[in-house]
Amino acid sequence: MPSTDLVFQRDGHVSTIQATVRAVKPVASLEEANRSLFKQAKEDDQIVVTDSTIFHPQGGGQPPDVGVMKNETGAAFEVLMVRMNVVTQGEVLHFGRFAVASVTFRPEEIVTQTIDTDRRLLYSRYHTAGHVLGAAVNHLLSDKVDNFDELKASHFPDSAACEFQGLIEGKWKDEIQQKVDEYVAKDMPVEIDWWDDEDFKTNGLERLLPDRKAMGMSDGEKFRVVKIVGAETYPCGGTHVNSTLQCGKTAVKKISRSKGISRVGYHLP
Repeated sequence: MPSTDLVFQRDGHVSTIQATVRAVKPVASLEEANRSLFKQAKEDDQIVVTDSTIFHPQGGGQPPDVGVMKNETGAAFEVLMVRMNVVTQGEVLHFGRFAVASVTFRPEEIVTQTIDTDRRLLYSRYHTAGHVLGAAVNHLLSDKVDNFDELKASHFPDSAACEFQGLIEGKWKDEIQQKVDEYVAKDMPVEIDWWDDEDFKTNGLERLLPDRKAMGMSDGEKFRVVKIVGAETYPCGGTHVNSTLQCGKTAVKKISRSKGISRVGYHLP
């Protein structure tokens, strides 16, 4: 079965689309590896698979979108969690429940997907702010911290942080905050682009080149990248705001260190 078309990767500001239902099935019928993604599932909870989706699945440090799907006859499915299928490459699983358990969707039926736009905006602000923080730390400390490298990040509102290889001392917190404030105030545009291997090499970012095979991508398929114009470019599949100013005040929190890894927390109002 073809991969689910991830509409949000081309336009993260669209809030509703129409999609075709491919399957509706109870969570209990999933393979064990997929069932384990939905530990909160109840007996009547369902999975809906569509040909395309506006819902960002949990992953890449970003929480999942929530919202609703409806058909023309009034059946409504509340989307409570979204994950990538870990068995079938590229398929998105929408987890939730129907308003009336006996009134569901049929395969090949057209449904309207609508996300919670307030939640999407919050997650997009956090994701862009995480990139801003990463860029700020990189510009300040890449030549000052032994074995420095950017590792991974969490953009969940209650645990937002960026991790770096190398020991970042607490004395850098104020300077990191100043650099983050500078980037936010500059109202830097945030742009989406698609790069091939040569683009990474041309821009001196070979170290960021993702593992194509691990991502289940074909040889000719391009990688999605997010550019903070004037700062950094990162491979990224998440949603973002249009400029750094839209992140709002980004407060740098505690810097913690463990086993050669430094974690810099951040928070938005």
